[in-house]
Amino acid sequence: MNTVQSSPDPTVLARAAAKVKRHVLPLFVVMFIVNYIDRVNIGFVRSHLETDLGIGAAAYGLGAGLFFIGYALFEVPSNLLLQRYGARAWLTRIMFTWGAAAMAMAFVQGETSFYVLRFILGAAEAGFFPGIIYYFTQWLPASERGKAMAIFLSGSAIASVISGPVSGALLSVSGLSLHGWQWMFLIEGFASIVLCGFVWFWLQSHPRQASWLSEEEKQALVSAIALEQLAREAAQVSRPSMFTLLADKQIALFCFIYFSIALTIYGATFWLPSMIKQMGSLGDFQVGLFNSIPWLISIVAMYGFAALASKWKHQQAWVSLMLVIAAFGMFMSTTGGPVFAFVAICFAAIGFKAASALFWPIPQGYLDARIAAAVIALINSVGNLGGFVAPTTFGFLEQTTGSIQGGLYGLAATSLIAAVVVFFARTAPRSGVPASTVPVEPVVSQPRDSHHTLRSGQQGAIS
Repeated sequence: MNTVQSSPDPTVLARAAAKVKRHVLPLFVVMFIVNYIDRVNIGFVRSHLETDLGIGAAAYGLGAGLFFIGYALFEVPSNLLLQRYGARAWLTRIMFTWGAAAMAMAFVQGETSFYVLRFILGAAEAGFFPGIIYYFTQWLPASERGKAMAIFLSGSAIASVISGPVSGALLSVSGLSLHGWQWMFLIEGFASIVLCGFVWFWLQSHPRQASWLSEEEKQALVSAIALEQLAREAAQVSRPSMFTLLADKQIALFCFIYFSIALTIYGATFWLPSMIKQMGSLGDFQVGLFNSIPWLISIVAMYGFAALASKWKHQQAWVSLMLVIAAFGMFMSTTGGPVFAFVAICFAAIGFKAASALFWPIPQGYLDARIAAAVIALINSVGNLGGFVAPTTFGFLEQTTGSIQGGLYGLAATSLIAAVVVFFARTAPRSGVPASTVPVEPVVSQPRDSHHTLRSGQQGAIS
């Protein structure tokens, strides 16, 4: 007991953490890429589903959004089972079931089966992101988790760029009386199933099981993580309910701001391929290539503005500026032809992707470490509802009016409102407020790493 509770040698601990990151992070990045592609590839087959199965705009939008309902409903049960069975077993299960559900999308017959399978895909994927977070808490000290999360979440950025060309190329596959869109679902889903076998044999559930760590390194990790757990238990703060959290006006504001950001991100994610097709006689692969452009631009902008915000620290102003850019781009996309609309969306992407990264230091500065995880999960869950609202609304508008222009106006207006509301959100506790409302992970966290984890982590979560 005394050995476990003694402080580990920092040099040994750093060496052990570096080995852990080299061992698991490449695999986690690949897992995230596959995960993201299976989530959003539906955007590249919308016209094919309409032609082959008669699934119209409204049905497409509802089906795209139902993924997030399944995801939200099964997130908590999946998290509970994750802790019971361990991250290794549960991550393997998640990858297998989401791969099977993704492959099953190839056999959609109509609207009903489309709705059911999108919901099942969301339910199957629920718990993946928290599973990775849980794995890090079991293997890395808090001072190393921010760096690990930043690398892991690069998978989202990579996937947002390559998903278009990969899906577009697979749409040209044919044979066995199957359409290209069916082959796309089968191949991309099967990649997840193949990967789950590798996950099972590559990962271990506990540092003591890692043959690639020395005994000294194992002990250093176990001791550091045990000390952090003792610090958390000493806080003795129970997890508050969702309704208790939402009673805090600041938390409600955070939820609204992030929902507004996510609404625009998912509106663009699921409808951009269809908008690109209106630019001319483009093949599926060309559509995929064009689809990558806004995300490439946004990734550069995201890191560039993060560096500027780090130098000139006015977080609310930076987030507000990004939201105004997003609003302007979305509005301008309604004023010209398809090519001009695409350029405007590229401009808007600079705003909404950078806003999604720059937002998180604001609630981080306001929240108590002991409830931060619960609040961040709540904000992220509310934000993910944008993944249901945006495509569903866009589909309904196109089905009933023949245009998504009203939806683009709505996204612009919501972003402008959020740009104003963000100035009412506190970046630090009110003076005189007790320690129950101050920032993240006392005792065990490194402020810089924690800041980076939240800022980057949640952006990746919804990308």
